[in-house]
Amino acid sequence: MSNTSVTRRGVLKTGAVAGAGVALPTIFTASSAAAYTNEPTGGSVTLGFNVPQTGPYADEGNDELLAQQLAVEHLNGEGDGGCLNTFTSKALKGNGILGKKVEFVTGDTQTKSDAARASAKSMIEKDGAIMINGGSSSGVAVAVQGLCQEAGVIFMAGLTHANDTTGKDKKANGFRHFFNAYMSGAALAPVLANAYGKERRAYHLTADYNWGWTQEESIVASTEALGWETVNTVKTPLASTDFSSYIAPVLNSGADVLVLNHYGGNMVNSLTNAIQFGLLDKQANGKDFAIVVPLYSELMAAGAGENIKGVLGSMNWNWQLQDEGSKAFVKSFGEKYGKPPSNSAQTCYAQVLLYADACERAGTFNPCGVVEALEGFEFDGLGNGPTLYRAEDHQCFKDVLVVKGNESPTNAYDTLEIVEVTPVEQVTYAPDHPMFSGGDLGQCNPGA
Repeated sequence: MSNTSVTRRGVLKTGAVAGAGVALPTIFTASSAAAYTNEPTGGSVTLGFNVPQTGPYADEGNDELLAQQLAVEHLNGEGDGGCLNTFTSKALKGNGILGKKVEFVTGDTQTKSDAARASAKSMIEKDGAIMINGGSSSGVAVAVQGLCQEAGVIFMAGLTHANDTTGKDKKANGFRHFFNAYMSGAALAPVLANAYGKERRAYHLTADYNWGWTQEESIVASTEALGWETVNTVKTPLASTDFSSYIAPVLNSGADVLVLNHYGGNMVNSLTNAIQFGLLDKQANGKDFAIVVPLYSELMAAGAGENIKGVLGSMNWNWQLQDEGSKAFVKSFGEKYGKPPSNSAQTCYAQVLLYADACERAGTFNPCGVVEALEGFEFDGLGNGPTLYRAEDHQCFKDVLVVKGNESPTNAYDTLEIVEVTPVEQVTYAPDHPMFSGGDLGQCNPGA
C-alpha cells in the first residue's frame, strides 16, 4: 500500500507503477484490506428502495417504486435497456453491477421520518442492502441520509426538494439528483413577474416541516427581490386533509396571490379548497387573484384535475421533454406500465443508474469509491440534459422547468404545459450560499 495516496475522504486515488514514471488509477477490489458495510460476497447485490407506499405522498412513492424496478431490469439486461442506451457514460453493460445480478428489497416510509429510518435500518441490517434510494419527503430524506452516513452505505435521494438536504444536513454518503427550493424560486420568479406584474401581495400556506420552510423562504426571497410583498406566512400540519380553515382568512388579508407550499395529496386538497372558495374568480387590489404551486408533479396535477388550469409552478423533469434520454425512459416506462412516468419516478430511475455506473467506474461497491466517482461527475442522457454532480455539496445542477396547468389538455396525461426551460446558470448558487450554510459534508464512511 506504500504506493497509494489517500484523499481527504480516504479514497484510494492513484498507484505508482514501478518504472512507469506515472500514476495510474487504483480501484478497490473485493479483497481490499478495508472492508465495508454489506460487501457483496456472492453473485448478487441488494439495493434498498425506501418509498412512501402509504400516507399523503403514496402516489409519488408508488410511481418511484415502478421506476426503481424498471432500473433493476435494465441493469440486469432485461427489457429494452432504457437510458443505458443514451447515458453518456458507457460503463454499464446490462450485466448487473460489477458482474453481480441486482436484487432489491422495499420499505414503506409512510412519509414519516421515524418509519423511514426504521425501514432503511432493517434493509441494511437484515437484508444486506448496500445502497438506499427513494423517498418523497425532505424530512424523510434528511433522516435516512443521516442513517446511511452512520451505517456506511450510500444514500441516493429520491424526491427531496428542501434546501437542507444538500445544505445544512448534507452528508458525504448522500447524493441528490432532484432540484431544490432555491432553484424553484430562481426559475419561477421572473416568470411570475412577467405573468402577474411586480406589484403583488402574496399569502403563503406552507407544509410545516423542513421542505415547506425552505420552499417558503426561497419563494419569498426571490419574489420580494422583484418587488412583491409578503402579506402572511401560515404553517399547516403535514397530516391535514381539509384546508378550508386556512383558506378563509386569505380572502380578507389584502393578498392577491396565494402561494401553496404544499405537495402531493396536501396540494391537491388545499388547491381544491381554494377553488371551492372561488379565489380564482375574485379580484383584489384591482388585480385578478392568482394561485402559485411552486413544486409540481404530474400525479398532483392529475389529482387536482380542472383546478390546476393556468396555475404556474416548477418541476425537475417532465415526460414531454424531447431529449434522447427522456424519450428512452418514457418509452420504456410507458410500454411496461401503460402510462407516462412522473418526475419523482424519473429521479429515482436516474439515481439507481448513477449509483450503478459509479460502482462500475470505481471498480468497487465500497462507498468511498462510489463517492469519489460521483463527485464532480458530469453526464448527459438520463433525461435532464447536461448535468453536474457538484463535489462540494453532492447536489445535481441542471436546467429547471417552469410549467403551468394545461388550459386545453388533449388526454388524461396532458395535464401540464412546459412554459420555460430555465438554463442551469440561472439556478446555480455558491456552495456557501446563506440558504445552504451551517452543515459539513464530512468524510465518506465505509462502515464495517
